[in-house]
Amino acid sequence: MTDLNDTSSGSPAPEEKTMAMLAHLLGILTGFIGALIIWLISKDKNPAQPFATSQAKEALNFQITILIATVVCWILMFVLIGAILIFVVIIFNIVFCIIAGIKANNGEEYRYPLALRLIK
Repeated sequence: MTDLNDTSSGSPAPEEKTMAMLAHLLGILTGFIGALIIWLISKDKNPAQPFATSQAKEALNFQITILIATVVCWILMFVLIGAILIFVVIIFNIVFCIIAGIKANNGEEYRYPLALRLIK
């Protein structure tokens, strides 16, 4: 029987890659909730899944940043600039979640640009 978490080759196990990819891609549909669930599942697994946990934490930090940006855009709707910025935030979220999902599926660590690192 092979160990799914065998990282002797230096690459994360396929299950970890899938969990990390889901953490990033679920952000498009569920916001921070999907990444939070994946992070909570992966951090408590025994043995621990360091790749999935770190990528879920990264996705969670990014989705919290997107949530903050969205709230700011809604406030700025009164000045009309928020209407334009909300579309920029949505496109930014979709593009970077897809990029991060692809990188995670390849077993590469990904760090989002402009993300607040609130969860360490």
